[in-house]
Amino acid sequence: MNAPHPTLLDGIGLVHADDTLLVVDKPAGMLSVPGRGDGVTDNLTTRVMHAWPDALVVHRLDQATSGLMLFARGIEMQRALSLGFEKRRMHKRYEAIVAGTPEGAAGEVDMAMRLDWPNRPRQVTDVFAGKPALTRWRALGAEPRDDGPATRMALEPVTGRSHQLRVHMAFIGHAILGDDLYAPLPLRAPRLLLHAAELAFVHPLHGSALRFVSPAPF
Repeated sequence: MNAPHPTLLDGIGLVHADDTLLVVDKPAGMLSVPGRGDGVTDNLTTRVMHAWPDALVVHRLDQATSGLMLFARGIEMQRALSLGFEKRRMHKRYEAIVAGTPEGAAGEVDMAMRLDWPNRPRQVTDVFAGKPALTRWRALGAEPRDDGPATRMALEPVTGRSHQLRVHMAFIGHAILGDDLYAPLPLRAPRLLLHAAELAFVHPLHGSALRFVSPAPF
């Protein structure tokens, strides 16, 4: 295993590194991949590649979302891990704090989505033209706050649409706090309270079960 580049761990957690893959804890507010235009050059992928030049992106997190991101080392591993995401063999669990108190202890949101092209990157629900999107949720408990009721939730995106968790939570009337695209004002949080907390899968090359966890920082 190569020694990590000193700038990689400047405010970024290295969760796992071996000869085939890397797991890194992305901070909220950092781009997953290089952005467009001036002033958006700092991103997680560039930092990771400074330490491991063979690192390749497998999936992304929204800039506002924190938590676990997986990188492959080499094209063969990238293809294998990407197929795992495509075939829904990756278990992903997020934690979020949402507005209000949902009815029941758990449920599903099965609502198709599509890009709102004139207002991109905003997404909208659309049962006719949207692509299938399914989210499972579980209430973890009431979250004490001075500005109204809120609930900590575990969220599992069965599909992987852009902004899926944010759109689905807003759709059922429990927007994620701090969401500047989908939550009604006021935002009630200085950042999006959404964190990729768990990633589990079977290693596609040697078959071992892998599970990585990152506690929510809020």
